Amino acid sequence: MAKHGKKYNAALAKVDIDKIYSSKEAVALAKETNITKFDGTVEVHLRTALDPRQADQQVRDVVVLPHGLGKTVRVLVFAQGEGAAAARAAGADLVADDDETLKKIEGGMLDFDVAIATPDAMGRVGRLGRVLGPRGLMPNPKAGTVVPAQDIERAIREAKAGRVEFRLDKTANIHVSIGKASFTADKLYDNFAALMHAIQKARPAGAKGGYIKHITVTTTMGPGIKVDPNEAQGLEVTE
Repeated sequence: MAKHGKKYNAALAKVDIDKIYSSKEAVALAKETNITKFDGTVEVHLRTALDPRQADQQVRDVVVLPHGLGKTVRVLVFAQGEGAAAARAAGADLVADDDETLKKIEGGMLDFDVAIATPDAMGRVGRLGRVLGPRGLMPNPKAGTVVPAQDIERAIREAKAGRVEFRLDKTANIHVSIGKASFTADKLYDNFAALMHAIQKARPAGAKGGYIKHITVTTTMGPGIKVDPNEAQGLEVTE
């Protein structure tokens, strides 16, 4: 059994490991039990009842968190001509519309957090799959990161505002960040509610019975806090 430091043990003492907390209680407690000197990230871990091997039980979608993630999001855009011009005008941090930039990315230059592409650029992006894919940076229509030139401005704005992709992994879990420990408890709750609403909307056709089995909220290196999955799945989002 792993040994933990005094800070972790002190934080763990504030958590009732046998209790299933409400969403509001859980995010407030996660904030309170942040133990890092830096501004820790608040994370949500969901255990689903899905079978990742089944095509009709996949989950992959995006949510725009109302209060963002509390960090500067660097956006790269793969585009040509009109799309490249639109991306620069919309404040993209990097526009890959030339062979030199593509070669740098192929060589491991990954100084960005989100990659967006126009459909006409995807042919050139395909060769970068082995670099972008493992890091979750490959543009994908389902994730809202392959868009026509006229939608580039909106896609960049949403990415910088806090658009987060979530997806089912091979172990039937979903892991998503919802903000920083420095956020107010209300802002964390709003982001959590938006995430849960999006996950409910993304429920796959093949899901049977209970969709989400367990939910845990935690901060970077902090203790896990169990959330009532039934309550969390019924949260309302203020539009």
